[in-house]
Amino acid sequence: MSGRDPDRRRALLDAADRAILAEGPEVSMAAIAAEAGITKPILYRHFGDRSGLYQALADRHVRTVIALLRPRFAEAGTDLRARARATIDVYLDLVSANLNLYRFLFHRASGEDTRIRSHMTSLVSSLGEELGRVLADERVVPDPVRAQVLGHAFVGMVQTTGDWWLEHPEVGRSQVVEGLVDVIAAAVAPGRR
Repeated sequence: MSGRDPDRRRALLDAADRAILAEGPEVSMAAIAAEAGITKPILYRHFGDRSGLYQALADRHVRTVIALLRPRFAEAGTDLRARARATIDVYLDLVSANLNLYRFLFHRASGEDTRIRSHMTSLVSSLGEELGRVLADERVVPDPVRAQVLGHAFVGMVQTTGDWWLEHPEVGRSQVVEGLVDVIAAAVAPGRR
């Protein structure tokens, strides 16, 4: 909410991160408030409501993920397979290292709140649009419409495959990464329509 102390807001989001890390994606608002050393009404006062807290956490973390992915897929002049591999590796590193937070944001929060689901969809979609622009600008995919289709498809494919992989630890990470890289390379291979 406007007019609030940004340092206090950051401290409350830090407390929410700690509570989610400790208790998992089903953490209660009461547990988040307790971790922050405040009551639930005070927590809500800072964020408006539960949706406001979810959105603040989504903005904080999804934008960080996007900022870390962006340089990998936008690295001009690098082999497409190497760029795809590096981008997917960073993504899988982040979600597996922050599993409770990832599940909180992408499964719990977006599952119970339509506003946050719409917000998360918008953030992920913006990454697909950006990837589509990179593919078109670099003429990897000369048709800008097809580049957008593929940009969104790649983002969705990596996200859903990452979800699957997190549930199947018996599957080697390199096998998942190489499988995704193969699909991406095949989709943008010269002569494909």
